Amino acid sequence: MKYIALPTADVRRLSFYLAMEEYVARYLDEPDCLFLWQVEPSVIFGRNQVVANEVNVDYCREHGIRMYRRKSGGGCVYADMDNLMWSFVTREENVGFAFNRFVNMVLLVLRKAGVEATGTSHNDVMIGDRKVCGTACYHLSGRSIVHSTMLYDTNMEHMLHAITPGPEKLGKRGIQSVRQRITLLKDYTPLSLDGVKALIRETLCDEERVLTLDEVAAIEQIEQTYLREDFVKLVL
Repeated sequence: MKYIALPTADVRRLSFYLAMEEYVARYLDEPDCLFLWQVEPSVIFGRNQVVANEVNVDYCREHGIRMYRRKSGGGCVYADMDNLMWSFVTREENVGFAFNRFVNMVLLVLRKAGVEATGTSHNDVMIGDRKVCGTACYHLSGRSIVHSTMLYDTNMEHMLHAITPGPEKLGKRGIQSVRQRITLLKDYTPLSLDGVKALIRETLCDEERVLTLDEVAAIEQIEQTYLREDFVKLVL
């Protein structure tokens, strides 16, 4: 599998990496591609979600947390520089197969790190009975794009207050229920976050493709579609 790298190490907006997925799917003639990314505090919600029902907009504004809509389905996710975001682009058309391949890749990496993890029927990755990694997927130009958030570490207060999961997720115990449903990878491995990133590349990728500056500019053009107000549709 080919690892897709940027020509510089700058941290970009979350919308850039969503656009990068699209660019890779549309224009790179590779059967399987992977790249990893991290972002400043951000909230990302699914294509069909009503923002007012999922995001604490006032809290996000107060704490400088950016808000973005993605083109895949699924729930609302908080991300920051201590999370690890994965993007997997494949020619596999079957959603179930694409999800299964990706989850198995994550499990392989975690087991090499000495972490006993399992996958679920909802395409989550669990350590024991707690979620450490969630996934979402969509089709584009004959490709499947699977993206995922892995909780290596995180600002727990931001996570708990920036998003507002529904009662079916919270149950009767509110925020305490969220704390009991998730876990952090750093508690199960001596590897640093950079060590985990290196292990992922070593385990899954045998080549690297560095994007050109012209390709980065093309991605920035696609990114504008994620920043349009009519796409984000913030309900304030």
